[in-house]
Amino acid sequence: MRGHPRRGEAGREVSVPSKERKAPSARGAEVGRRIGVGLMYGLWKPRVLGSWKVPATGPVILAVNHSHNLDGPMVIGVAPRASHFLVKKEAFIGPIATFMRATGQLEVDRSTADRTAITHALGVLSSGGVLGIFPEGSRGDGDFASLRAGLAYFAVRSGAPVVPVAVLGSTDRRGRLIKGLPPLRSRVDVVFGDPFEAGDGTGRRTRAALDEATVRIQKQLTAHLENARRLTGRQENAGRPAEH
Repeated sequence: MRGHPRRGEAGREVSVPSKERKAPSARGAEVGRRIGVGLMYGLWKPRVLGSWKVPATGPVILAVNHSHNLDGPMVIGVAPRASHFLVKKEAFIGPIATFMRATGQLEVDRSTADRTAITHALGVLSSGGVLGIFPEGSRGDGDFASLRAGLAYFAVRSGAPVVPVAVLGSTDRRGRLIKGLPPLRSRVDVVFGDPFEAGDGTGRRTRAALDEATVRIQKQLTAHLENARRLTGRQENAGRPAEH
């Protein structure tokens, strides 16, 4: 049984770790990557740039912009390494929930400081794995304009490098067969950026240090997104509202 939430230092509810949510499997994530490869390349035409910039070994955080539900599965399918994404608990519904857990994805309760999700995410990094995060917290324009503090916390706490990832084209048009997805065989660009350290090198984990790290991260992600738009020729779509 999951324990009752309790109050954290700042008065925010903190969820107690649950025995029902098992630690993610590295093998499951690799299975998910292989399935993702088949689906993403079979249904759409991904153009992947800079994947070689993802460190081949060791802990890595992929910071992905988020404007469409396809963004996460697309990165899972085209990234050079298997990854574990933090995904809102509302997405874990029915059979898809079983599949997501089996492929190493992490359920997170965004209404609390979810200790189970935090522990599992840090475990992925401490074991040298790849953690995927949507730093904006939820779907929006996908422009990194507003970041939550989670990415800075994981980056500073683990010391893992952050690789910015821009997914472009997932919201350009709606498909005819499935309105909620891009047209089949349409092009979606995924651009990986240079890895960078979020911390200031001092090892500080104070609130001020996390705030400073968030500012550094936002500058890096915004610059990468602008560069990705130039590289892919998608600058003309930068101001268009996302279609959901």
